[in-house]
Amino acid sequence: MNKEKETEFGPLSGLQVIELGSTIAGPFCARLMADFGADVIKVEQAEGDAVRSFSHRFQGYSLYNASIQRGKKIVSINLRTERGRQLVKQLCVRADIVVENFRAGSLEKWGLGYETLSAKNPGLIMVRISGFGQDGPYSDRGGYGVVCEAVSGLREITGDPDRPPPRAATSLADYIAGLYGAFGAMMALHERAKSGKGQVIDSALYEGSFSFMEPHIPAFEKLGVIAKRAGPLLPGNSPNSIYPTRDNRYILLAAASDAVFGRLAKAMGQPELIKIPNFSSAVARAENQVECDEIVAKWTHTLDLEDVEIALSQAKVPAARIYTVKDIFADPHYHARDMLVNLDDENLGGVTLTGVVPKLSNTPGKIRWAGRGIGDDTAKVLSDVLKINDKEIDDLAREGIIHGREIPEKEKTE
Repeated sequence: MNKEKETEFGPLSGLQVIELGSTIAGPFCARLMADFGADVIKVEQAEGDAVRSFSHRFQGYSLYNASIQRGKKIVSINLRTERGRQLVKQLCVRADIVVENFRAGSLEKWGLGYETLSAKNPGLIMVRISGFGQDGPYSDRGGYGVVCEAVSGLREITGDPDRPPPRAATSLADYIAGLYGAFGAMMALHERAKSGKGQVIDSALYEGSFSFMEPHIPAFEKLGVIAKRAGPLLPGNSPNSIYPTRDNRYILLAAASDAVFGRLAKAMGQPELIKIPNFSSAVARAENQVECDEIVAKWTHTLDLEDVEIALSQAKVPAARIYTVKDIFADPHYHARDMLVNLDDENLGGVTLTGVVPKLSNTPGKIRWAGRGIGDDTAKVLSDVLKINDKEIDDLAREGIIHGREIPEKEKTE
């Protein structure tokens, strides 16, 4: 067993969360809670969460799992069996929060729907993350993040206008929906403190992504403007883009406000720009975005990246090179802010994970341990939480209902 000492910390200390989710959205939602002290128990099948097969591996172990399952107790219970579902039900009715991201209606089929669980625990809060929500004509559709990005409109405005819409190299829609799910759970906890009653948080992947379309919705309704891909630009905001440097690299700068643009103009040696009608206000610069960007790009192209960075820093113009992960590891600010956290891990030897966000001054979060193996905590959780004795745990394992380290394997039949 992992010997990490489990001490209470953080604003969510004392809360018990059962994670029934898989892949990204549900596990990320519960991971946020674990980072801030919640006692998160993840229920996983014997074959393991699909996230364990994603991305890179080190000595056979999933690096993605090390991060997204961090700080959680991992139990393996077979939800395909009635006894397994009963065990999970017992865990859920003792919990404060249940997080799930199965297709809408799945929990009800297993006898684990909110109505069933809340009948025994009226204060239960359930976070339900799905592709298209728990109702509506699309609710039974499969909800992969990339599909929901397409439906949300977010994918249509991503990338260069002369190319097909690309994806970000991360599960963006899942992370957004997971974040909304966690936010919803915190609001429900606040309400429960007043009413004593729990509720359901319905976080749909397509809706989370759609919420990022905020500026484009009234523009279509009032003006008929259909938002399109704009490449590195922020439409209606200039200068705000990436600009080439002499050494064939790029600087990103944002100087749309009048005060900042005035400082940029002085740094470029063209202080008169702020007085020219086409560039004298933020609205004027937005209306002449192409011309404005061309002037800035002509200047940045006369200098190497490091020199542009120095000039803009001295002028107090918000700017940065486009960081790679290698740049991040070398950056002192990331280290000073504890955004690269080094953990000991018995499988990986040691591993660096992203730090805890946000920073709380009085009750900060922390990472207790990296994501554990399949069923590493099954026996301990069943014993401590459900008070199941060793013999019954052994019997459950031999019947294939549970799986984990330090408990016997399922009996094989000839």
